[in-house]
Amino acid sequence: MKHLLKAKVNDVHEFEFEQEQIQNLDVQKTTSGSHHLLVNDKSVTSKIVSSDFLNRTYTVKINTNIYQIQISNELDVLINDMGLSLSANQVINEIKAPMPGMILDVMAEVGQEVKEGDNLLVLEAMKMENTIMAPRDAIIKSINIEKGKTVGKNEVLIEME
Repeated sequence: MKHLLKAKVNDVHEFEFEQEQIQNLDVQKTTSGSHHLLVNDKSVTSKIVSSDFLNRTYTVKINTNIYQIQISNELDVLINDMGLSLSANQVINEIKAPMPGMILDVMAEVGQEVKEGDNLLVLEAMKMENTIMAPRDAIIKSINIEKGKTVGKNEVLIEME
């Protein structure tokens, strides 16, 4: 089975690669964190300057040039062709219980300004403590739970503005 990957460079140039082509590249890692490649019998030095793994975007330095690269796999291409999205840009206003459990601690307060990644509450489920964090910067609009109470799956715990 051929696994197809697409790369869009600087939002202009598009390339398609099969997984086998990528695996057959002549690449050597150097001590500086860079990679040495042979491409069409030419020597190339590359280094990943920055990466956003979840969004599959990378800033790559090739020799002395900097490129912005967006990688898409077969599923990404299919979803895009269907006119759908993975809702990466969707704003989350409600924190829902990912599973049934008991609230062990609530660290947020109504009106509090929170940053993405801040701890909001601790949910115990299946004898494990799960810290629920803010998915984005926001202000807490309402808190619908209390310490010691049980919650059901998908129950709204916190609303944000």
